[in-house]
Amino acid sequence: MHGKLHRMNEQIKQIAERLQGLRDSLDLSIKEMADRCRRKEEEISRYESGETDIPMSFLFDVAQRFNIDTSTLISGEEPRMEAYFLTRAGKGKSVERNKAYKYQDLAGGFKHPDFEPFEVTVEPGKQETHLNSHDGKEFDYVLEGRLLFTINNRELTLNPGDSIYFDSSNPHGMKALDGKPVRFLAIIK
Repeated sequence: MHGKLHRMNEQIKQIAERLQGLRDSLDLSIKEMADRCRRKEEEISRYESGETDIPMSFLFDVAQRFNIDTSTLISGEEPRMEAYFLTRAGKGKSVERNKAYKYQDLAGGFKHPDFEPFEVTVEPGKQETHLNSHDGKEFDYVLEGRLLFTINNRELTLNPGDSIYFDSSNPHGMKALDGKPVRFLAIIK
């Protein structure tokens, strides 16, 4: 467990360095970056410090605003494929944001995708549903498990085969029900 936590902390530090590198390459101050991302300067500084977890919604937002691939921020690897990119079952680039959510990037090797597909696993737990928002639209399709989906103060239960399409600028969050993990396909544009 300690080793896994260390790897996650190391990954956060590396993402923080890439965020700072992106800002530097764009020749933006922290204030300018905060203004462009509609965030507070303190928030940008905190993410760049590498001492705090960086929400996936923030990484999506930065990638969209500056026309780069989210996977470039996450992994540091520049996608190369332009004709197609095949992801075999269970082989998507794994991105563990925290204990409750695991994202598997299904198009991480495609250059400038028009949308970003992820297989998301939500682990069961007693934690509160964390709400986040990001620009664009999102489509979620439940593959297995039951998901409590919260949006705009409404709670919806999604079962396998259920899907939801929504404006992701609305605060939304997910929680696994029945003490079992939930797997769903998330397509973010």
